[in-house]
Formats: sequence, C-alpha cells, structure tokens
Amino acid sequence: MLMTLKEVQTLLGGELLTQGLDLETPCNKVFASDMMSDVLAFMDAGSILLTGMVNSHVVRTACLADVTAIVLVQGKKPAPDVVAEAMKISVPIISTGCSMFEACSRISRSFPETIR
Repeated sequence: MLMTLKEVQTLLGGELLTQGLDLETPCNKVFASDMMSDVLAFMDAGSILLTGMVNSHVVRTACLADVTAIVLVQGKKPAPDVVAEAMKISVPIISTGCSMFEACSRISRSFPETIR
C-alpha cells in the first residue's frame, strides 16, 4: 500500500510551503540526505527527499533526480525564492519539526514490511 504526500504531511505534522501543489501523489520510497551528490548518485526516481538543506541546490537537485517532494526537517524553512523555484517545477516542499531520524522512523513504521 502506498502513502500519499498528504498522508506523509499529516504523519510528520508538516506544513506545506508550496501552497496549491497536489499532495495526492502516491509514494513508496524515501531518501534522507543532506549530501546532494548522494541524492543524485543513489536515490531512486520518484522518492521523497528528506533533508535539512534549504538552499536552491536542493530544488535543482530535486528536479534532476525526479523527486516527488522535499521534506525539510528540524522546522527549517527556505527563503521565498527557493519556494518559488519549487513552485515553478511543481515539487512540493513540506517543513516538519521532526528530526531527520524521527521523520524517517515515522515514515518507515507506516510502510508495510514488504516495502521496507
């Protein structure tokens, strides 16, 4: 069973920073990293990216790596120009107060064993 981005947002108590973008997209993979080179090298297309990075490199990497959404941990929020860049390419950004570990743990517990 896949989770939607809306379900991930609810699970993490997240705030959608890219208002108006669709959160009904199903997802079944998550990748957590602050190293954008690792995202490009190891992340599967269509994954949700969890990161603490809030600069424009995250959005550009998300575009190149075909990310479904970006989840910013530790309550971090990017500058308005970064949000605008994500809006242009229709990549939702969700901010959560959870740590990287807590966010990964919550999401992992919500996926069935067969997907983990």
